Amino acid sequence: MSIKQFASFHINDNLFGIDIRLIREINRNIDITGVDSAPDFIRGLLNLRGQIVTVVDIGIRMGLRNVEEEIKDYRCIVLKTSEELAAKRSEDPSIEETSRDLVALYVDDIGDMANIEEKEIEAPPANIGEIEGKFISGVAKLEKELLIILKVRDLLTIEEEK
Repeated sequence: MSIKQFASFHINDNLFGIDIRLIREINRNIDITGVDSAPDFIRGLLNLRGQIVTVVDIGIRMGLRNVEEEIKDYRCIVLKTSEELAAKRSEDPSIEETSRDLVALYVDDIGDMANIEEKEIEAPPANIGEIEGKFISGVAKLEKELLIILKVRDLLTIEEEK
């Protein structure tokens, strides 16, 4: 049996998860500098020990939060770059791509670690509430709630308007 580990976090009343192997670190309430003319879901930039990190509000990206909505006690999940994950991906192709640049996910709160057997992860529905199916790789039933497993790469990809 193959067990997958997910870091869970909340956006509004939803519980989401991403593969723990994609995470570099988690920070709280770091100063974010806004960027003019960036897409609405880009909260801004943060300086992480001299490295500039783009902060993506995935709540806005998935349509769960308004642009004006501020989270008082937010967290930033800093992801490993695709380059950092390349060696591990050659051993395990199931490790998802992230971004070539440093990116942090802006979330409401951090949940618990979830260890889930691969066979317990169900295919995603077309949508869950207002969340588009293209952002979801699967769902898993936990004791008290549903864990929505996200496709990180799709959340970070900006599609060209046609």
